[in-house]
Amino acid sequence: MDLVGIAADPNDVARRFTNRELSWLDFNERVLAMAGRRDIPIIERAKFAAIFAADLDEFFQVRVAGLRELAAAGASSAFDNLTPSEQLASIHDRVVDLYAGLSKTFHDELAPGLEEVGIRFSVWASLDDDDREWLVREFHERVFPVLTPLAVDPAHPFPYISNLSLNLAVFVRRPGSRAVQFARVKVPPILPRFVVMPDGERFVPLEQVIAAHLDALFPGMEIVGHHTFRVTRNADLVVEDEEADDLLLAIESELTRQRFGRVVRLEIEPDMDSGTLDLLREELGLTGDEVYTVPGPLDLSGLFALSELNRPDLTFEPFTPVTPPRLASTPSEPKDLFATIRERDVLVQHPYESFHSSVQAFIEQAARDPKVLAIKQTLYRTSGPGSPIVRSLIKAADEGKQVVVLVEIKARFDEEANIEWARALEEAGVHVVYGLVGLKTHTKTTLVVRDEDGIIRRYAHVGTGNYNDKTARLYEDLGVLTADPEVGADLTDLFNFLTGYSQQRRYRKLVVAPVALRQTMLDLIEAEAEADDGHIVMKMNSLVDAEIIDALYRASQDGTPIDLVVRGICCLRAGVPGLSDNIRVRSIVGRYLEHSRIYRFGSDARGYRYLIGSADMMPRNLDRRVEAILPVDDFALTSRLQEILDVCFEDDTLAWELGPDDLWRRIPTEHGHDTHLRLQYLALERATRGMEP
Repeated sequence: MDLVGIAADPNDVARRFTNRELSWLDFNERVLAMAGRRDIPIIERAKFAAIFAADLDEFFQVRVAGLRELAAAGASSAFDNLTPSEQLASIHDRVVDLYAGLSKTFHDELAPGLEEVGIRFSVWASLDDDDREWLVREFHERVFPVLTPLAVDPAHPFPYISNLSLNLAVFVRRPGSRAVQFARVKVPPILPRFVVMPDGERFVPLEQVIAAHLDALFPGMEIVGHHTFRVTRNADLVVEDEEADDLLLAIESELTRQRFGRVVRLEIEPDMDSGTLDLLREELGLTGDEVYTVPGPLDLSGLFALSELNRPDLTFEPFTPVTPPRLASTPSEPKDLFATIRERDVLVQHPYESFHSSVQAFIEQAARDPKVLAIKQTLYRTSGPGSPIVRSLIKAADEGKQVVVLVEIKARFDEEANIEWARALEEAGVHVVYGLVGLKTHTKTTLVVRDEDGIIRRYAHVGTGNYNDKTARLYEDLGVLTADPEVGADLTDLFNFLTGYSQQRRYRKLVVAPVALRQTMLDLIEAEAEADDGHIVMKMNSLVDAEIIDALYRASQDGTPIDLVVRGICCLRAGVPGLSDNIRVRSIVGRYLEHSRIYRFGSDARGYRYLIGSADMMPRNLDRRVEAILPVDDFALTSRLQEILDVCFEDDTLAWELGPDDLWRRIPTEHGHDTHLRLQYLALERATRGMEP
């Protein structure tokens, strides 16, 4: 099968694919849209604005930084036919619009909405004498001791400006002198972004409190003026691990270098004069398109602080994850998880079902069970040294069990934390492997080996999300607990590959990247394209891979209906006549971060094949990461997976749809179906009625 009028013309890639970076900005715009929804509690809306700001920071640190490196190296076009320089220009224009949207949302929606419920963003100029007197004491007691003004003169070169730091550019002069001198004051990141007034309901930006007390920082000097600015640096970790003699040392060295990465974004407020801007540009080595004028408070990720207020009336109604019925136990009758898993596989969906009473309980029981001989696990991100998973692994090692952990120290932005707690595991006697040369280990797998009266039985967990008890309350993820001998044998082979010199390429049940996942997915797509009743359904975080997208186009042109739920980046164009008429794409954005991957192929007549796992359809997942996809066969479990897909496709509250013009539009609300509320209800119903699985 050939792509009709597409594959024959390699210059037609612009018709086939949308740009990855611009698609990500589309997603973040959908996040920002949540901040403007009046049917959402106001503090939750503020959190969505904070998420938008924090995600944009990461986008610049990694994606924009990478594009600037490519542009400087004269790299050629991406697979969508845009050069790095063209992408940077398009990103700049989009981000300017997004900043305007963020400012409008904050000033026209969030600030007034918060004020209506007694939470006000105040400015120094609007405070009365009593308020200012309190802030003066607060400044001298808590803020002043941690400030360090840095002068710039022949004896003091322009200071290093740290990544994501908020700063004041201050101009002073000696009395009677005309010479103006520059100094930089860093707003301490260790302090809250906003100072909370004694009433607990008013917030003053920390930089304004500092600016009002510059005379205390520069006694005897005349304060000529000051301006706020914020710097973002290249924070992408680049390690040529194929050439590294010691991967751990290479990572640590790169982390040190990373702190001094090139500046890729300068954020300023509108009142900054051209002279100050020119000075910052020159000293930071910037060109015009790296400067963004932000019409509002810089660094609105500080809005996360509002969630610490004791205002439950302004947040989502709390939801307590339930224990899956088959795993439920009582203090007087604890559940034997191994016996339960032996009976039949168990499917868990977080955050609706408790991570604590399922995955965490499984590993904790394995750690203390005298019949358990070994625990092997891959760890990509955890909640740190205090993680109950890490504590259980240490306990297991203390009790003499064979404990092997593959720690991925190249997990972006978690490199230092992963190195720290990996060393804690090593000190406890755990066998720690620090990733693989040339590959990231992204698979979410655990293997437990148990001696049951002379019979060695293997138990496993294969999931879509990290072993992180904190994010398991925010991220929607799936996992299967199983005693399937074939899965156990596959994980044994996989861990041997991860920790030794195995060249294992064939597995009994698991579909593993990078050895087989790409071809398996292509084969499954092609089989549906060739079937008279073919149907493809996929739920994932991102769809980027050109070969997979082209295969979906071919299937669409053969008449195969394709339904996709893509939370974030989608480089596929949906519903384009002659290209993707039969492809529909939607995105769910709401209270929880959609993170699970479900792939379904087949029909009622032929039966369905369901797969879940750690991999999105991106080149990095298919070719540069170790991933594991698990086929799910049990009817009760596949019924649950189908239920999840049905709920996602019925949603008309949180869902967006991608149009043939590449624009995302909210699906009009007719029935009020909300994916996250519906799945909460279903989890509660199962727990109440003791329904399986």
